[in-house]
This record gives sequence, structure tokens and C-alpha cells, in this order.
Amino acid sequence: MSVRHRAAWTTALATSALLITTATARANVTLTQLSTDPFTNSTSQHATEVEPDTFSFGSTIVSAFQVGRFTDGGGSDIGWATSTDSGATWTHGFLPGITQWQGGGSFQRVSDASVAYDAAHNTWLISSIPITSTVTVPSVVVSRSTDGGLTWSNPVTVTTFADAGLDKNWSVCDDTATSPFYGHCYTEFDDNGDSNREYMSTSTDGGLTWGPAMRTANNATGIGGQPVVQPNGTVVVPVDNANETSLLAFTSANGGASWSATTTVTSIKSHTEGGGLRSGPLPTAEIDASGKVYVAWSDCRFRSGCHANDLVFTTSTNGTSWTAVTRVPIDATNSGVDHFLPGLAVDRSTSGSSAHLGLTYYFYPVSSCSASTCQLDVGFVSSPNGGASWTTSTQLAGPMSLSWLPSTTQGPMVGDYISTSYAGGTAHGVFEVASAPSGGVLNQASYSPASGLARTLTPNPGFNTSALTPAGLDRPVPGAQSDHPAATVALTSRSTELDQAARGVRGAAANRRQEIPGFAGRR
Repeated sequence: MSVRHRAAWTTALATSALLITTATARANVTLTQLSTDPFTNSTSQHATEVEPDTFSFGSTIVSAFQVGRFTDGGGSDIGWATSTDSGATWTHGFLPGITQWQGGGSFQRVSDASVAYDAAHNTWLISSIPITSTVTVPSVVVSRSTDGGLTWSNPVTVTTFADAGLDKNWSVCDDTATSPFYGHCYTEFDDNGDSNREYMSTSTDGGLTWGPAMRTANNATGIGGQPVVQPNGTVVVPVDNANETSLLAFTSANGGASWSATTTVTSIKSHTEGGGLRSGPLPTAEIDASGKVYVAWSDCRFRSGCHANDLVFTTSTNGTSWTAVTRVPIDATNSGVDHFLPGLAVDRSTSGSSAHLGLTYYFYPVSSCSASTCQLDVGFVSSPNGGASWTTSTQLAGPMSLSWLPSTTQGPMVGDYISTSYAGGTAHGVFEVASAPSGGVLNQASYSPASGLARTLTPNPGFNTSALTPAGLDRPVPGAQSDHPAATVALTSRSTELDQAARGVRGAAANRRQEIPGFAGRR
């Protein structure tokens, strides 16, 4: 069982974020900077923020992200930013009690922030994985807020494993009042020390205590699971297999008392992003009001020679049967545009053929580029009809040079994932925007569109809604294959990023997929 920690509540560092316009050449949407890295420890890179998640409930949006990125895994702390007025204004701060750099914590660093809300207990949760000075990951923790995401507790332990290799946690709660499991919260993670074995833990008291970590019925391995909860209480967990060559899913229909075996949803065909950028085809999952699950990821099956990634999606009403993979028609399949790191949102007040979807993502205008020539941009598209057709894309930020990003042993980084949520009828993505370093100091921070982006065809400043492009007209290229060898899944504990650095694993994405077991250590 997990250990219960006394909640030591602290006053947040809450300051109103400034509304600013991106200083990049082609972006045409006003952005709000949500936070900035205040830390000065010499062991990590400043000023940097990476890998944001978001969740919304009513008019409240909470985002969380790593701050002060270490080259070999994690950040100085987890930052948070909260809006209680559908993204009009934000306050921000940093979670106490996890790391030694903020609020008296004992860990050196922390990674993988995930946000959830428990409506039954009026509690916001941010789960994360603390990292020791020797770059081991022994536990998953949750920080709690009972005042609308404006102050946060010292962490509560979800689970602790002796092999100290936990990775890619994700949390969600059952917020449907009529569900038999209303108020159950679920945290997913994988155990790298056990060949990336998938685990789930359940809380029924607002995250104060957590049940035992449970495996799937077939002892599945995986990475990057994102659980969602249907209105009837069924939990569906889309997740990549451990070497990111297939999308899987597993479920629980009894409130987390047990978990099914995994179903293979589809294979994944992935293109290696130019310039050695840290990226991959991890899923982004959301659910509509009826309980339909949407999962999106980057995939090259529609591109001849796998020369670039599209964003694709599939849907399910039960977590076991899934629709054919459909391409989001952002650019032509013969274009050189590469799309990756998507953050999907579904307006949970909509459903079925009227479901409103928003998709924030990064892209290269020219896929064939090098570390010195790649231009990184942020884009957004939406669908007013459940993914049947999509708006013309709009650019939110960029271009950015890869040399402006914090470095990791797996390449320059903005995140292994980003996120988008609906509030007040508009989509609010949170993503990282970098500017040129000054005086040797980086400048990468978390941003969101200032007014949100429209979910319908109503004109919105900077948002091209002149036409919809139907999806589902493209067919995969026969025999499509990834443009890199599949990773080898470790049968013993995979290496930490620190160990990878010692072996000199700093090459392009294709090389790290060959050399790092199971994509080892997405922290």
C-alpha cells in the first residue's frame, strides 16, 4: 500500500502573467506567457520550461510543467499555472516539498507532470515522478489543491518501487456524478526496472491515499499511457507498447479493482524528426460527453517513404473496438511539412457528430532539415464535427531554432508531450516557446493563446476558418514502414539518461531508437 503523508499546505507564488505578443516572425496569435523559470541551481539549464499538461473543469484550467530542465532527466521543480476565468487571466507558482530547490523537498529533481480534477472531492491533482541525485526514480507522487488550483500541498506518495525505475505517470478522475465510481482517481505509470511493465493505482479519497499498484491481466509493457473515464465509470487507457511500434488499450469496468488485458489498436509508423529533436509517437487521449474516446499521435503511414509525420487519430466507444486510423488533413501528403508532439482536446460538453476537437502541435515547415537549419513552429487546427473535417491550420508560434532549446541526452527538448483543454467554449493549448539565448542563458517558457481559439466557424482573430477539409479521404501507403529500426525492449532494468550520457548516446533520433532499450527513460 502507499504511504500517507501529512499535507503541508503552502501559500503559492501567485502572480498575474503578462499578456505579450510572440516576437516570432510568422506567428499571428497573441499569446500569454504563463510562467518563467526562477531557479538558479547550477546543475540544470535556465531559464527553461518543458513538457506541459493541462486539464479543465468548468471555467478553471490548470497546467503543470517541468522547470529548470536537467540534461539527463527531470527539472528543478514542477511549475503550475491556473486560470479560473477560462484563460483570461492566470496565476502561477511551483510545487512545494518535492525537490530541494522549492519548499524543503528531499529530491534533486522531478519530471512528468500530469493534471487531473476530482469533482467529488473538489480537489485538483498534479502527479509527478521525483528523481534522486543518482538519477533513479523510486516513486510516483501527487500534489493536491482544494482551493481551485491556487495553493498546493506537499506531495502524497502514490507508490514506491524498489527497482527505482518508474516513468511516464498520468492521472485522471471519474467526474460523472451518476457513475458508480464517481470520485475514483486513477494514476498510470510504467516500471522501467520491470521491462516497462504497466501499472495502475486507484484513490477514492481525493488523492490522500492510494491503493496497490496493479498490472494488466496480461502483464503488459508500455509507455505513455493516458487514461480517460467514460460516463458509465469504465476507464480506458490508450498506451504505446514499450518500443513505440504499436498503440494498445486496456480497461477497467470495476473502479480499478482489476484491469483487462491489452488490445492492439494499430501499428505505429513513425518518422524521425530532423535535427535530433527529442520526440516520438506517444498518444494524446481525450473523451467526449457520450464517452467516445479519441486518441491522436504522429504517424507517417500516409507519406511515401515515411519522409514526414502527419497527425492521425482513432476513436472507440468501448476501449476494445477502434475505428480505422484517419489522417488529420493539415497539409498535403506530398508536402514536406512534418507534424509531431500533438496535444488533443475534446470539448466535454459536446459529443458524437457535433463533438468539438482542438489539436495543438509542433511542426517543421521543411521536414528534411538539420540541427542548424530546422525551424520549429507551433500550429493549431480544430474540428466542429467529431473529426469528420478540420479547419485550416493557424500558426501560434515560431520559427524557433533548435539551438534555443534545452539539451537532453535524447536531443533538444520542448517536451515528450504537450496539451490542450477546452474552457468557456474555446481551446487553450499550453506549449513551450523559445527565444534566442542571451548572455548564455536560455529563454524557453510556457505559453497559451490569450483569448483561446474558437471551436466553431465563428471568425476569431488570427484564426483562418474560411474552409473545412474533410478527413478520411487518404489511404495509407501500401507497405508503409517507419524510417528507423524498432527499438529493442529491455528484459532487465533499462538505463537512466545519465547512463546513456556516459555511453555517449547523444546522436540523432534514429540512433537513440537503436541504442536505447524501450526508448529508455522519457523523463
